Amino acid sequence: MRIPCPHCGERGSEEFLYLGAAGLLRPAAAAPAAAWDAYVHLRDNPAGMLREHWQHLHGCRRWLVVTRDTRTHAIAQSVDAAGLA
Repeated sequence: MRIPCPHCGERGSEEFLYLGAAGLLRPAAAAPAAAWDAYVHLRDNPAGMLREHWQHLHGCRRWLVVTRDTRTHAIAQSVDAAGLA
């Protein structure tokens, strides 16, 4: 799989570190244990487009939000995560 880095250009996925789905909301510190259990252990595994966090570890070291089709690995978009704050 090749990932287009907005800073370095298209690179092989072996240069990147995958974090997981983007946009997950972390529970409050005082949230019940069930909320933390769901946050840590229960994740969707959708077949289709998914926004994900990737770090260009062996390049510019920037965090990216990559929109990828999980069925085909086709990448629709790759943007710097800092610009989404």
